[in-house]
Amino acid sequence: MDPFDTELCYPPDPSIVQPNCNGQPAAGRPDQIPSKTLEVPIQMERDQQMKMSESGEFSDLVENRGLLESSTKLKPHEAQNYRKKALWISWTSIVVTLVLAVAAFTVSVMRYSASSFGFAFDAILDVLSSVIVLWRYSNAAAVHSAHREYLACVILGVIFLLSAFCIVVKAIHDLSIRVLPEVDNFLFSVSILSGILCTLLAVVKFMLGKVLTSRALITDGFNSLVGGVMGFSILISAEVFKHNSTIWYLDGSFGILIGLIIMAYGIKLLVDMVPRVRQTRNYEMFE
Repeated sequence: MDPFDTELCYPPDPSIVQPNCNGQPAAGRPDQIPSKTLEVPIQMERDQQMKMSESGEFSDLVENRGLLESSTKLKPHEAQNYRKKALWISWTSIVVTLVLAVAAFTVSVMRYSASSFGFAFDAILDVLSSVIVLWRYSNAAAVHSAHREYLACVILGVIFLLSAFCIVVKAIHDLSIRVLPEVDNFLFSVSILSGILCTLLAVVKFMLGKVLTSRALITDGFNSLVGGVMGFSILISAEVFKHNSTIWYLDGSFGILIGLIIMAYGIKLLVDMVPRVRQTRNYEMFE
């Protein structure tokens, strides 16, 4: 063999791109693939995760592990900070609504107001729902527990149904015997305070419930909002009756409407949460 031909036996240098028969660069080894080509599958995977999150599939996967979606959004110290805020707003709500409930019951007895009775009953419901939220967040380790969350919602749903039944029955009774509302400064003061304070509590509960992805807190906020609406409805019905005595039925009608709204929300809550309680009952380690 010609010694000058031995260089043809040497393996090609991997750093040199070998042209093919068409004059185009030949495909290199996997480790020679450009980094931009390797980034494509990674970017596709990220896009897929974003689509799953937008479609709700990602939150469902988190719930299937017994956790709320807040576990992926909040750092541990942030979650505990918001948990403490939820406890504070719950205690504040208990004190405020308990005082308003006593005042509203007094107005209901003295002035034969179905709306006042409905608000008083809703205020008691607000106290109970805030107590349930206190239980929900009493355990620091269970701040993201889906099972504890859904169980609290089921209890709230049952309380909603019982309270709605009592409100509707009382309102129908007052309409059947034609109870006429009376207006005075005490009724006016209670209505204004109830409407303003309950609405403010509802706003704070909605904000915390959104951050903690807590249906229990949002439900508690809904109940406070209903209390605020009922407080203003007492004013509306009383003022309308004051100017037109033929519209005496507005007070009882408001009571029936609010009772039916609470009942519908309670049914929806039970339908949504009872199956989820069963699905997450194996995650009681957060208790």
